[in-house]
Amino acid sequence: MKLLFTNFHSGSGGGHTTYTRELAGALAARHEVHVAAPGGSTLLAQASALPGVHVLAQPFPNGLRRIRQRLHAVRQLRGYLRRHRFDVVHVNGSADHRITLAALRGISPRPRVVLTKHNTKPMRGPQHVWRARWHTDKVIAVCEYVRRQLESTPYRVCHPQTVYNGVDTVHFQPWPQDAAAAQRRALGIADEALLVGSNAGTAGYKGWTDLVAALQLLSAAERERIHVVLAGHPPSAAQQAVIDAAGLQAQFHFPGLLADVRPVIATFDAGFVLSHDVETISFACREMMAMGKPVMVTDYAGLAENIHPGEDGWVVPVHGHAAMAATLRTMLEDRSHLLRMGAAARAHAAAEFGLERFVTATEAIYRELLSAG
Repeated sequence: MKLLFTNFHSGSGGGHTTYTRELAGALAARHEVHVAAPGGSTLLAQASALPGVHVLAQPFPNGLRRIRQRLHAVRQLRGYLRRHRFDVVHVNGSADHRITLAALRGISPRPRVVLTKHNTKPMRGPQHVWRARWHTDKVIAVCEYVRRQLESTPYRVCHPQTVYNGVDTVHFQPWPQDAAAAQRRALGIADEALLVGSNAGTAGYKGWTDLVAALQLLSAAERERIHVVLAGHPPSAAQQAVIDAAGLQAQFHFPGLLADVRPVIATFDAGFVLSHDVETISFACREMMAMGKPVMVTDYAGLAENIHPGEDGWVVPVHGHAAMAATLRTMLEDRSHLLRMGAAARAHAAAEFGLERFVTATEAIYRELLSAG
């Protein structure tokens, strides 16, 4: 097959970048794979380094004020589509979906168009009816929650199908205790402290500032024993003000954006993803579990689909400060149980979160579309 993946993110792209990079890298071993993403984006840089993957620096401008840029982007992509005559074009967001469909006008035969829904943003209105009914062949949901959501949108005609995100469970695996301890010391955190952390980033919708409120529900002695580590962009001024107002500056650590998140994940006793918007299944959650960390998640969207509650993690209500505090106290009281839960998290990830299942299921969708004629 001849495949084109598109992604509109001009920066890091988060889970979109991980999703596209892993699919492209795996499928390039047996198909001709191309990736179109904005110049300077993390995805374009990472895809360029993948063996056998062809890349196109392709903008996907959005908004009426950028009409000239959009017309130029459509012309460039149309030329690329005509030259390469792809079997499948796999888009990953509204911006690249829109530009791709405009670029496909007049191209015959038209490649099959697959859309992955990565978030919980609404999809309604006449533009989505038009895209779904006549120009999109299949929609992939990254979790069951999103699949059910799609069934009440115009994209139900595209027979939404769940394909869970996969992570590289060989790359993300538990570290030896001495190596993890060395990383903790590098962060200036004592071995006896409870360290909870996340590599899901610091965006507001990630809900991590709820931990500030949860920590305030604990006793001073309990709070002093807990440290929080967050990889990603530094906190905003407003977020830092929340920490400062609670007097918890010494408890929060921000190592910044990391090219490799494994060293910081290795330091965790447990992970967390406390999102209350946008989030679906969370690559970060699955990466932490693959590294043997039990994870506390909110009951938002598909996050709970990652967890066997009480076995390899915990599910708490969105903004459920009391439940978060109770979970932190449980972690403090039985550290040995955290190790058992971490082993269960690793086993769960190895059995269900691997790349092979993810790639094979996605490839099967392409083949089914093409065999349908």
